[in-house]
Order: sequence, then C-alpha cells, then structure tokens
Amino acid sequence: SLALLCLAPVALSEQVFPHEDEPEQGWQPLARLLDKLTPDIDTSIPLSGTQINDRILALINQGEAQQALDAIQHREEQLAEIQPIGTDVQLLFLKARAYSALGEEQQAVRTYQQMTALYPELPEPWNNLALEYVRQGKLLMAEEALGMALIADPDNRTALQNLGEVRLLLAEQAFEQAGATGSQRAGQIKQLLQ
Repeated sequence: SLALLCLAPVALSEQVFPHEDEPEQGWQPLARLLDKLTPDIDTSIPLSGTQINDRILALINQGEAQQALDAIQHREEQLAEIQPIGTDVQLLFLKARAYSALGEEQQAVRTYQQMTALYPELPEPWNNLALEYVRQGKLLMAEEALGMALIADPDNRTALQNLGEVRLLLAEQAFEQAGATGSQRAGQIKQLLQ
C-alpha cells in the first residue's frame, strides 16, 4: 500500500524575533472581555525565513552587527532542530557580513570561503571575499576571487568595478616597488585617470 506524506509548516519552539510590545487595549471592561475570548493557544504566524533574514539585514545595516549575529545563531539552532534540507544561503551570507561588520575578518573570510565552496556559481560571496582580502592587503588573492565572481556572472558590474580598483592598487604597488622612477610615473598616470 502507498502512504502519502503531507508536509506542513513546522512550529519552532522559540521565535528569532519575539513579538513586539502589546499595544494599549483601550477601554478596560471591553479589553478584559476580549482577553477572556482570546484562545489559549498561540495563533500568531511565525516569521518566514525571508522575513527573518530581512530583519537580520536591517540590523547589520543599522550597525547592530552583534545583535544580528546573535539572531543568526538563534536561527541556526532552530534550523538544526528541524533539520531542513539544504542550507539557508542568505543566512550564511548575512553571517559573513555580520562578522565583517564586527571586524572579525578571519571569521568573515572562512564563512565566505565556505559559501564559495558550497555555491561557486554565486558571484556575491566571491566579491565579498575579495573585499576581505583587500582589507588584509592580499591583493592577488582579491584579484583571483573577483575573477571567480566574473566567471559566475561575467556581467556583474560590482565585480567588474572592484576588479578594476584592485588592478589599480596592484599597479600602484608595482610602481612603488620600482622606486623613485615608478613613483613619478604613478603620479603621472593618476593625473591622466582623473
């Protein structure tokens, strides 16, 4: 005999973002009556994964990287409980961004590297990995990562612009290594570019 499996949304034990404060209830006798009519079970709809990720992104953009990282960790624990198939790519990307915002460059690099290994077809992790390499002064590694971003998406304007900037930094570095003549020529080229 065949058995049919019906997948239903899984209720998570705790919410990543607790409910907002309850609004004032107005006229008290009516409010008490309505409270008594309220069901004893939680009928609220939990946030979707996309809504959670949007709130985490907002925290990062507001400079609340540690709070975002705490929410990410909580969300990862929830996902581990229900053991979903696959990985929440956006959550992993936000985790790397939160590490970067906190100045935890090595953690950010490791997370971006993990993403590039799991999802080499996505240009964004490659691009952000390159940014971390630039911050560490590893310009050749940044150039290589941006090359991979452009293999993933040859028309990615952000990666193209970043690659141009990294190559300018590499050129400037080469001129500096050439000594006084190189520095003079670098100054001339900078004037031409402006």
